Amino acid sequence: MPCPFPPPPTASLSRKLPCCPQQLSTKLRELLETTCRLANTLKRHGVCRGDRVAIYMPASPLSVAAMLACARIGAVHSVVFAGFSAVSLTGRINDAKCKVVITVNQALRGGRVLELKRIVDEAVKHCPSVQHVMVAHRTDRKVYMGDLDIPLEQAMAKEEPVCAPESMGSEDILFLLYTSGSTGKPKGLVHTQAGYLLYAALTHRLVFDYRPGDIFGCVADIGWITGHSYVVYGPLCNGATSVLFESTPVYPDPGRYWETVQRLKITQFYGAPTAVRLLLKYGDSWVKQHDRSSLRTLGSVGEPINQEAWEWLYNVVGDRRCTVVDTWWQTETGGICISPRPSEEGAEIIPAMAMRPFFGIVPVLMDEQVSPLLVPCPAHCTFPASAAPSLGNVVEGGDVSGALCLSQAWPGMARTIFGDHQRFLDAYFKAYPGYYFTGDGAYRTPEGYYQITGRMDDVINISGHRVGTAEIEDALVSVAPQPGSWALRCGVVIERPAGVSSLLSRPPVHRLTTLRCRRRPSSATPTTSREKVGVPHERTPYASHTFALLPAAFAFIVLKEDAVDADAVMNELRSAVATKIAKYAVPDHILVVKRLPKTRSGKVMRRLLRKIITDKAQDLGDTTTLEDPSVVTEILSAYHKYKDKQAAGP
Repeated sequence: MPCPFPPPPTASLSRKLPCCPQQLSTKLRELLETTCRLANTLKRHGVCRGDRVAIYMPASPLSVAAMLACARIGAVHSVVFAGFSAVSLTGRINDAKCKVVITVNQALRGGRVLELKRIVDEAVKHCPSVQHVMVAHRTDRKVYMGDLDIPLEQAMAKEEPVCAPESMGSEDILFLLYTSGSTGKPKGLVHTQAGYLLYAALTHRLVFDYRPGDIFGCVADIGWITGHSYVVYGPLCNGATSVLFESTPVYPDPGRYWETVQRLKITQFYGAPTAVRLLLKYGDSWVKQHDRSSLRTLGSVGEPINQEAWEWLYNVVGDRRCTVVDTWWQTETGGICISPRPSEEGAEIIPAMAMRPFFGIVPVLMDEQVSPLLVPCPAHCTFPASAAPSLGNVVEGGDVSGALCLSQAWPGMARTIFGDHQRFLDAYFKAYPGYYFTGDGAYRTPEGYYQITGRMDDVINISGHRVGTAEIEDALVSVAPQPGSWALRCGVVIERPAGVSSLLSRPPVHRLTTLRCRRRPSSATPTTSREKVGVPHERTPYASHTFALLPAAFAFIVLKEDAVDADAVMNELRSAVATKIAKYAVPDHILVVKRLPKTRSGKVMRRLLRKIITDKAQDLGDTTTLEDPSVVTEILSAYHKYKDKQAAGP
């Protein structure tokens, strides 16, 4: 597909190495030659149009070339984050039936050496489809080379730097990308050629106000959709200089991001709220010691950003002069769907809110499905049947909440789940027929702006009020600490009655509670926040003519300082939620932990927290995507102590 915005001759890739004084730069001409050599190498070793190729590499110009080489010959790349275990890699290779794996001998991340070749060797023992493993060298360390292995640099050196691109149809597959597994079994989502490229290029140019000559700094790994769309395809399609970030936000020190901004004169910075909250606790000095005058736009991606993190980005990092865009989108959408920009010049931006749909995105809010575990209203109830909530209807107007759906197709959307189209239909189109169900809840303001309130699986109905974990977390983390006192990060999850997986499920009735019947009040106005879980909770019924055993909230909090009065902390937290939302939203359980279980992309694996509090820790499922699996043992120990204390009574 021709690039809609011709690249300037100076466009390049800039790769940030772990040692701060060093960097590598690659011009587009050099990238093209590397891509063609690699493409010819793949063809020589039997890779044809439609074949799948797994890429298990750190962020580097060569890994970008590997993606583009696959695209050039019509092969389908499947990039796997270079931090996943052999088990995770095996599952993704086998699901895609990859013919070739491209990797490196070692990777460097945050001062650590990752033995990627050794992990690949272990994985391919169980991958019958793999015919070759192409091994590049990130370090000088020699590694074992077996019968399947091909030294990549040597093989590329023998090939011509020219490779005619394969002619592809607009709906041919461009790549597969597996979800991180934070919500269960990873899905191999399929993105196609023309629509994805167009959408990535347009959103990159318009959301971030990209201008020729800008230096675009997205610090996501290429193993995630953010890296695909806003490190590789979007920026390169626009001829931009794109920064590849190989390290971590705090290595060798918490000023790493801002030193990079100063040295490379980055104009747009795009990162995750998780990283922002991590850096926030180190204070402002690490930011202010570096020149950030080149910055024009700051963006957040991956989850709703809380108010405190947004304000820190705007006030400290951006010196109150940079546009801050809180972007909402998904692996499934291919690119940004809701964001404060583009908009009319000078249009308002509300902190911590995604706000405006992108061109072609038509969001709708839908009534929730019936709450699970329902029983009929008793005979003496006088409410008419029409008082029951309607299900699956579009919620009109402003100041309303509901399930966030998209009502029409857009170019960047995923087309299917590889090898399992029925799962694709069931996951995204079954809950609300005729609409794409995002899985998220949202609030629409009276002005028509959208605010994401969290995953629908992490939403509770209490006394008829729909409360997202995100808004409870925001209330928790927004508690203003007194000088010298505590502040926190938190995670909230929802512990549901047995057999209930989400608000959209309708399991057989098996646990009932007789409660006072009342009408369902209007939804509470949400705000944004972070992680939370729920537990079975006996409160008022979901709606008239129904009774329900409802879930309740379980908050895990991480204190910034150990020397605090725990009881005072809990009381202040409960008071904050009651004040900012309502008393019904106060978490029923609050547990102090040292860390939260996060994937390597920074997402909290709430399903693990939910497994722990529902006594299903013996069946945690796939935990190989965790940044540090030992965190599960830590949280289990804290939870058991909490349970024992609760059982012992006051």
